[in-house]
Order: sequence, then structure tokens, then C-alpha cells
Amino acid sequence: MSQKDEYLTIARNGLVEIEIKKSRFLTHLKRVKTEEEAKDFINEIKKEHWRSNHNCSAFILGQNMEIQRSSDDGEPSGTAGVPMLEVLKKNNLIDVVVVVTRYFGGVKLGAGGLIRAYSGSVSHAIEGIGLVKSLLQREVEVVVDYTNVGKLQNFIEKNPQYTIKDTVYEEFVTFFLLTEEKESINMQENLINLLNGKIKITEKELSRTEVPYKKP
Repeated sequence: MSQKDEYLTIARNGLVEIEIKKSRFLTHLKRVKTEEEAKDFINEIKKEHWRSNHNCSAFILGQNMEIQRSSDDGEPSGTAGVPMLEVLKKNNLIDVVVVVTRYFGGVKLGAGGLIRAYSGSVSHAIEGIGLVKSLLQREVEVVVDYTNVGKLQNFIEKNPQYTIKDTVYEEFVTFFLLTEEKESINMQENLINLLNGKIKITEKELSRTEVPYKKP
């Protein structure tokens, strides 16, 4: 299966707690790649919080959200797992598992209150932990002499779709550039024209780069 050029996921694994009408809601978020890994994490949280009333869960896996699972873990049907899953989907997150642990505080919330509490807990946690955009990029090695360094750097500054990953200064200067796969050939042609062919270019491997993402 081909990889997506870009997708969203959580910035890091984490735990965020919120209190709603005396009940404690602990939201655990983790990046995962397989269903087995997601289930192992859910079981791990259940063992850690075995005294809690509920450990409700949801996860989405796959470039096209092929695998989606949720569990109410004893809460009334449809009041926990599905609302949690919907928050993940609304944020377009993939390869993420979430477990919300509830310690009951003595005040019943009702079906509507539970839906708001579980979905709100996940939204609050995502906001607190943050999101990143994962970009599939092509690395291109570019070797130039010192007289052309300024031209190349100026070109990169004026084209934000290209970034400098690293620079090595030896007899010649080697730039390691990153760009989207679809932009790679265009970038190379522009650099050759810019420097009148006084350049050596080598395409390297595709790799993942993560950049902070703010919801519009």
C-alpha cells in the first residue's frame, strides 16, 4: 500500500486529566501502528487503573482509516467509545489509540452528559498534547562550490516548500534538502538552471518529517 504524502497524528504520547461533576476522567493517548499494539495499550491501562469504574477506548489505524474500533467498557451503549472515536475522526487522526479512564464521583451524568464528557475529555487532551503533520519527503543531496552557496541559500529562503535538513562544509559544500516527492524534480531543474549546471545532485531516500500543526 502506498504511503500518504501527509497525515495528522498526536505530537506525543500523553495523559491529560479533567474533572466533570466530581468524576475524574483520565485521557491516555498513544501512537500505535497495529491493532495488537493498540489492544496491548488498552489492556495495560486497564491493569494500571483496575480500581476505576470504566476504561473506555477507541482507535484508528491505517492510511485511509481502514481499522476503527471502540468500546464503552460498561458505560451505556454508545455513550463513550463511539463519541471518542468520532473526535479522532473529526481531527483526521490516524494510528492513534485513546483510553479514557473514569473514576466515578457520585453524580450520574445521563446519556447526553456521558457523551459530552467522553468526547470532551478526548478533545481537551488532544488540544493539550497537540498535533503534528507527518510529511513524506524526498531527500536530495546537492553539492556546490563556495561561490554558489549564497545563491542556493537565497533560493531556498524564497521557496518555503523546500527545507535544508543539514549542511556539510568541506572542499565543496553539500546541502541535504527536503521536499515533497512531487516537487523534487521541479526543484532539481530550478537549481540546475539557477547555477548554470555547476552543481551535483543525488536523490536520496524518502523519509517522514513531522511539523507542528494548528487547527484552522
